[in-house]
Amino acid sequence: MAHFAEIDDNNIVLRVLVIEQSEVTTGNWGDPAKWIQTSYNTFGGIHYLPNSRTPSPDQSKALHKNYAGIGYIWLPNGPDGPGFTPPQPFPSWTMDSFSYMWIPPVPKPEKPWPPDVIDYGWDEATQSWVPVYKHNPPINN
Repeated sequence: MAHFAEIDDNNIVLRVLVIEQSEVTTGNWGDPAKWIQTSYNTFGGIHYLPNSRTPSPDQSKALHKNYAGIGYIWLPNGPDGPGFTPPQPFPSWTMDSFSYMWIPPVPKPEKPWPPDVIDYGWDEATQSWVPVYKHNPPINN
């Protein structure tokens, strides 16, 4: 069994199924050309050992840049070959030509964060990362 993503006429992923290649080619699930194999263990152009964050020693297993998800975009002629990319999160973000992941114009702040900050979110209007507080908005004493 393998994972296959069904794409529409605009190359948008509609669904992902675990199915045999032989079943896809029957046409029982629609046009076989609309089904693209995807690897559950591939992320950012790197294949990882199952259930780990350890890159596989055999990177030939990296398939189509990223595991497809609903709404992902199939790039048959991507900059580094065919692959799946998630939707662009913000207009200012650019796609990395190797990983097919989206890169913000300003790097996200790294930990350590102030104690009341639990994360940072992107603000497209100011092109900056803004803190997300435990108690939004922050309590000023």
